Amino acid sequence: MKRTVKCPTCSKAVLYSSENPFRPFCSERCKLIDLGEWAGGERSIPGERVDPEQLDHEKLKH
Repeated sequence: MKRTVKCPTCSKAVLYSSENPFRPFCSERCKLIDLGEWAGGERSIPGERVDPEQLDHEKLKH
C-alpha cells in the first residue's frame, strides 16, 4: 500500500516514497517555498531564543 501525505506547502496529496524526490513536498517549487520561509524567519521551532554570544562553544564541539 502506497502512503500519501499532504504537501506542507500547498496541502496537495503526494506520494511519500523514494519515487518522489521532493517528499514530503509535491514539487521542487513547494520545497523551495518552504526553504524560503525558514530562511526568511517566517517559520521557526518554538522555544526560548538563544544569544549566540552566550553559547558554550566547547560543548558544541562534542
